[in-house]
Amino acid sequence: MKKEDSATASGSIALGGLGLAALGVLIYSFTFPATVLGLEGLDPYIIGIGRSAAASVLAAASLLAVRARLPRRGQWAGLAVVGAGVVFGFPVLTTLALDRGASSAHSAVVIGLLPAATAVLAVVRGGERPSRAFWLASAAGALCVTGFAVVRGAGRVTAADLLLFAALLAAAAGYAEGGRLARDMPGWRVISWALVVTAPITVPVTLWLLATTHPHWTGRAVLGFGYASLFSAYLGFFAWYEGLARAGIARASQVQLAQPVLTLVWAAFLLDETVDATTALAAVGVLVCVALTQRTRISRRSAAPETPPTPETPTQSAAPVKAARAPHVP
Repeated sequence: MKKEDSATASGSIALGGLGLAALGVLIYSFTFPATVLGLEGLDPYIIGIGRSAAASVLAAASLLAVRARLPRRGQWAGLAVVGAGVVFGFPVLTTLALDRGASSAHSAVVIGLLPAATAVLAVVRGGERPSRAFWLASAAGALCVTGFAVVRGAGRVTAADLLLFAALLAAAAGYAEGGRLARDMPGWRVISWALVVTAPITVPVTLWLLATTHPHWTGRAVLGFGYASLFSAYLGFFAWYEGLARAGIARASQVQLAQPVLTLVWAAFLLDETVDATTALAAVGVLVCVALTQRTRISRRSAAPETPPTPETPTQSAAPVKAARAPHVP
């Protein structure tokens, strides 16, 4: 392949990856408002754990439908990290924060630090080397959302804020590890296997919670729980992990800086939360930082895989994508 063709193909793959990541962010931007709706009739643990239990049923059915082969031995540890981060950590901790009085708008801007945390873990686990300009743009975005959170919180750090900071660390680990695994298997299989691996815990716990917490299944509670289960816990990861794999974990994760802005919009329309001038100014700053991060270069260290990839079966359709993801084009 000619050098020009190689560069064009790589650029197209990265652009498609950013588009998929943006779709994932759009889906996730409704998560906090949906969770607030669910909390009107449900225990926070039912939402935090139950949504993963419900999604695990869909995940198992999807894997069985395509007769997906089991992950390789070296991939199980990574799937466990994904499960700990995005199946347990982030959903439970953010739901508890919202239950303890944090608004969806406030929670969104605190979680806006997530792209910076994901980028750091991408360097450690994903083999990526962000440039200095990338770090400066990421730091500016992190400073923007941190300053906004402090102003909105009148300088106080509450228990809800601590839960949100713990949630973003858990999510960053799950995103970075999931993006790394998605280089070797389709992104939808990464989240599907993570949900199946954790199902022996999430399903029994959810059944116990349903029997002991006396949930009130109002229309709004059903809508919120349904969205969190179907989209936030499962379908959103189809686009998100695939985007991380194609565009690079550190770069694609920066698209998530736009998520607080989107969530603020949905919170205003769906929950009647106030969006003032300070919020609008922070939104502009975040969007500028997103644009700057996309103009910087991310390089990936070339390294031989620890375990040779297993050939795809005829029922699997990821071969063209895997070829496109290869770090070097001959």
